Amino acid sequence: MGVTISFGRFEQLTADFAGYLQNVLRLNKGDRVAVMLPNILQSPVAILGALRAGMTVVNVSPLYTASELEFQLADSGAETIVVLENFMHTLLQALPRTPVRNVIVTQVGDLFPHPRKELVNFAVRRLGRKVPAWDLPSARRFEQALEEGALHPPTSAAPQGPDLAFIQYTGGTTGRPKGAMLTHANMVANVLQTVAWIGSRLTEGDETVVTALPLDHLFALTANLLTFLKLGGNNLLIIDPRDMASLISQLRRHRFTAITGVNTLFRAMLDAPGFDAVCSANRGRLKLAVAGGMAMQRDVAERWQAATGVPIVEGYGLTEAAPIVSANPVDTPGFSGTLGWPLPLTEVAILDDAQRAVAPGIVGEICVRGPQVMSGYWHAPEESTGVFTADGWLRTGDLGRMDEHGELSFVDRRKDIIVVSGLKAYPAEIEEVVRRHPGVTEVGAVGVPDPKSGEAVALFVVKRDPNLDAEALRRHCCEYLAAYMRPRYIEFRDALPMSPVGKVLRRVLRDEARTR
Repeated sequence: MGVTISFGRFEQLTADFAGYLQNVLRLNKGDRVAVMLPNILQSPVAILGALRAGMTVVNVSPLYTASELEFQLADSGAETIVVLENFMHTLLQALPRTPVRNVIVTQVGDLFPHPRKELVNFAVRRLGRKVPAWDLPSARRFEQALEEGALHPPTSAAPQGPDLAFIQYTGGTTGRPKGAMLTHANMVANVLQTVAWIGSRLTEGDETVVTALPLDHLFALTANLLTFLKLGGNNLLIIDPRDMASLISQLRRHRFTAITGVNTLFRAMLDAPGFDAVCSANRGRLKLAVAGGMAMQRDVAERWQAATGVPIVEGYGLTEAAPIVSANPVDTPGFSGTLGWPLPLTEVAILDDAQRAVAPGIVGEICVRGPQVMSGYWHAPEESTGVFTADGWLRTGDLGRMDEHGELSFVDRRKDIIVVSGLKAYPAEIEEVVRRHPGVTEVGAVGVPDPKSGEAVALFVVKRDPNLDAEALRRHCCEYLAAYMRPRYIEFRDALPMSPVGKVLRRVLRDEARTR
């Protein structure tokens, strides 16, 4: 929204917030502080301020339902939460069944200069009608917290490497959400590994990165916020990347040199009216575009490179590894379709079900060792033990292959494999074929019970062409897919369930289909 915080002011704001947590709320080192904010200026202030105070940050998606929020707050034991008032109605539904006793509430414009702050807050609250009514007399205002904290400077928390920095919730490799325990050493290691991977591609103190993915997601937190703090760069925060008109407007006004995203975001930008003007305005400035979080489609990557002149560099990671594990070289000439090579000090192995290394080119489970790998899951000793092999490999639950040169390729999630008459069908491969049809916008492939073959393939499709029908899609699949991988069922929908970063939630589709 055109407001910039300098590094000097950021240092002061984080000190003020740290002082408030330590000396006003009287929190102790290691206490959990939940942050439920979109990409507004208060988000990095709250995150870095809490770390500076020696607290452990619990990132919470503002898109959570009350039940999801209740579980995460109760499981983490967070007694303090920073929340945008737009989401207070969700928090109030969950609050009675959580240990939270300190609620710090903020408005979008609270760190804006006068009178813009008042105008923006009024517009959001009154004109935009984006703030459901709420009432919690004990809630403290973020501005008030900063003012009080400024009167009580923080003491050095002196965190050590093994101290917890984040409890980051993830579906993990199996079961209900679990809190990955990420230490200060994990996070520092992954930032330094990422900076080493970037090398001389970016210049310290001279870069601007577009941060459209939510900072509550570890990809954006590490790759954007922490890495570009280390580089002395500028983060352009996008509050709501789903508002494509606003995003395109922001990109037209700012000169940016780096951008991170997921496949759905890059595709949406390419399809958006006005993106050609973004490319023209920024021609020659963009140095690096990085994709992660989900598989990248070749046609999207090729369209992006044709439009911007810069290839999309794909990498691989997971929450349990802080999150970046491998990536293609930053100077890659074009999209490779692979996940590149491990970051410095990172080991990757492809293991079979007996936890033995497989030959190059053979599919197995991707396993990781390195200084960025978590210490385990919060209050889940059995799951923590089960996710590591006896010799310390983190079992990711992802299937992949590695060639004789050590280059990694992703196949699919182990739990998403569809077994048809004993043959393994990989949803990612099926979805890739279906997306090639010009009439398809988005697709999810899942396995459903079948009395003859055990499982069958079901497709859930969002149309680009309203005239597309199931038979046309079946003919397309017959041309490119083996018989056992072809869909038995096809259902068209207006939209598919998505994660906050735009990944199709196959689990939700599978549960719905199997219930029926």
